[in-house]
Amino acid sequence: MEMDMSSSSLAAIPSTLRYRLLEFLLHASSQLQCPPIVKYTALSFFADRFLPSLRRRKAMLLDGRDGVSWLLDPPRESNLQLFALISLWISSKMHDSRPLSVKSMKALGDDLITDQHFMARDYAEAELVFMEAFGFEIGASNIVFVFLEDLLIQFRELSMLGELLRSDVCMEIMDLLYETEDMSMLFSSPCSLAASILVTAYTISIPKQRWEFPLLPWVKFVTSYDEDDIRRIVSCILGHVLKPEITE
Repeated sequence: MEMDMSSSSLAAIPSTLRYRLLEFLLHASSQLQCPPIVKYTALSFFADRFLPSLRRRKAMLLDGRDGVSWLLDPPRESNLQLFALISLWISSKMHDSRPLSVKSMKALGDDLITDQHFMARDYAEAELVFMEAFGFEIGASNIVFVFLEDLLIQFRELSMLGELLRSDVCMEIMDLLYETEDMSMLFSSPCSLAASILVTAYTISIPKQRWEFPLLPWVKFVTSYDEDDIRRIVSCILGHVLKPEITE
C-alpha cells in the first residue's frame, strides 16, 4: 500500500519514503542502463532540488493559491515515483546523444510503478511541473559527479596510484550518502564533497603501506579547501559508509 501525504504533511518528506524513492530512482537508472552523468544529474535534480521544493508547494496550498497540479495534491508515493522517472528523462535529454523516449519511460513506469497507471500525457504534465519547480533553471555543471570525475582524471595523470582508485568505489560512496537526508546535505557543497569522496575512496581502496602520495596537500592545492575541513568531511563519510548493518 502506497504512502499518501496530505498537504499538511509536506513540510518534510518522511525519511522512510525518501529512502524508498531514491532506491526507486537508482533501480530505474540501472534498468535503463543510464551512464553515470545521467544518473547523478537525475539524483541531484530529484533529491537536492525537487523534493525540497515540496515545502514551497505546501506554502502555496496553505495560501490557497491555484495552479498546484493534481500530481502533487496530494503527492502520493506513486506520483513521486513518476517524478523520479522524470528526473532521469530530463537528465537523459541533457546528456545522451540519443535521449530516452517517452515510450521507453512509460514502459518502465508501467513495470515499476505498481499503485497507479500513468498515461503518456501524464509524463508530459509531470515534466512541466518538474521544470516549474526549478523555475525552468536546469543545469548540471555544478554537481558532485562532474567535480569528482575531473579530480580523478587529474590524479591519474599525476600518480600511478590513480589506477587503483576505482570510479565505482567513488560512485558507491555517493549512492550511500544519499541514503539519509542528513548526509545528503553534504551535496550542497559539491566541490568539497567531491574532494572528500576522492580522499575517502583512496583511504578505502589503496593499501595503507602504499599511501606515499601527498593526497590531502594536493587536494588543497587543486580545490583551495582547507585540509582540516576535508578531514572532517571524510571522517563523517567513513562513519556513514562503514557503519555496521543492523540485522534483526
